[in-house]
Amino acid sequence: MLPELVARIVSTTDPRCLWKFAWNFGFKTLLGVERFKARVRRGEYFPAFVYISILNTCNLRCQGCWVDVEAERSELDVEAVSRLIEEAKTQGNRFFGILGGEPFLHPGLMEILARHPECYFQIFTNGQCITPKIAARLRELGNATPLISIEGREVVSNERRGNIDVFARTLRGLDACLEAGLLTGVATSVCQTNIRELLSEEWLRELIRRGVHYVWYHTYRPVGPKMNPQLGLTPQQLVEVRRFVVEMRDRMPIGIVDAYYGHDGKALCPMSTGISHHVSPYGDVEPCPIIQFAKEDIKDGRGFVAAVRDSEFLKDFRELTAEATRGCVVLERPDLVKALVQKHSARDTTMRKSAMAELEAMVPRFSQWLPGEEIPEKHWMYRLAKRFWFSDFGAYKKMDPGSRPKAEALVRTGSSKGVV
Repeated sequence: MLPELVARIVSTTDPRCLWKFAWNFGFKTLLGVERFKARVRRGEYFPAFVYISILNTCNLRCQGCWVDVEAERSELDVEAVSRLIEEAKTQGNRFFGILGGEPFLHPGLMEILARHPECYFQIFTNGQCITPKIAARLRELGNATPLISIEGREVVSNERRGNIDVFARTLRGLDACLEAGLLTGVATSVCQTNIRELLSEEWLRELIRRGVHYVWYHTYRPVGPKMNPQLGLTPQQLVEVRRFVVEMRDRMPIGIVDAYYGHDGKALCPMSTGISHHVSPYGDVEPCPIIQFAKEDIKDGRGFVAAVRDSEFLKDFRELTAEATRGCVVLERPDLVKALVQKHSARDTTMRKSAMAELEAMVPRFSQWLPGEEIPEKHWMYRLAKRFWFSDFGAYKKMDPGSRPKAEALVRTGSSKGVV
């Protein structure tokens, strides 16, 4: 698997893009994670990975989207994003996730990438705005990988993403990236309508034939103003996704990313471990993209690093959620999220101003934490990488091993009626 994967990447990726990936992302990010681990040992926190939603506007209307795509356009300008990145660089950060809305609708996206040639960016996109000209510019810059979201084939894509001809238009953007020699990935939010289409060896082989270098499977989270709980996976399906990822990593010459398990198969939450936090299109510093509440703002004068490092709100979120669950706290414990927001008088960071009502409407459900169903990594490369550079970093040390002390209590008392 590994030799063939390396050969595919080397033979199909532009040399400049490949060098930037190896140096900016590979080497520098490992150093950044080591600095993060050193901070954790000192009891200090600043995330190794920062995810930035640079605007709220999008050309699609996906089922279950939590972004204010219907609201008036709002975006972080190039100067604000650059200041944020420059501050994060003082902490050793060199990798940044760029989200939206649709990032390629931001007029300053290419300038942001160009201003920071020593950093590496992963752009979460639906791919429909990527033309051959844009792909060529990304190749010139060399420091970004497009991660193109595909939610199903023709019929399912149209339904999931609220438009027509979605699959074909996304594939045009994907092909433009691959023809330009970009290191390119495909992301899928696995849900009830696409699990049989895209969680399959056949789909992975099709992506490999096209030239795709990596995939990212994450499970659908019913949140936001138009949450679709019927699309959520059952516990058995969550285990199926994890088993598929582990098996395919050991067999298929394509990189497979996940962000919710350690090397031993135990669930984790990147927000609870402190390795990542999120900045909204309005400059709010949030625990993660789907928890749309904040106390701090990158524009409040203290600076981004101080806002994160000194935040009692973020500290409480990390510590208290890690005591309650190794999974997704929003799904399993919306009551705990509500209590934390109220304790800190955190503000609703959406333009629709309905985040609390949405939280109160949620029915607790299972997420990736399913004690007794752990599936450890099989391939040595993933096992090693996760053990040293993407573990739980001791965040769950206060939790009794193998227990679900609070989530299970909800189930037993019946207050989590409707949990799947």
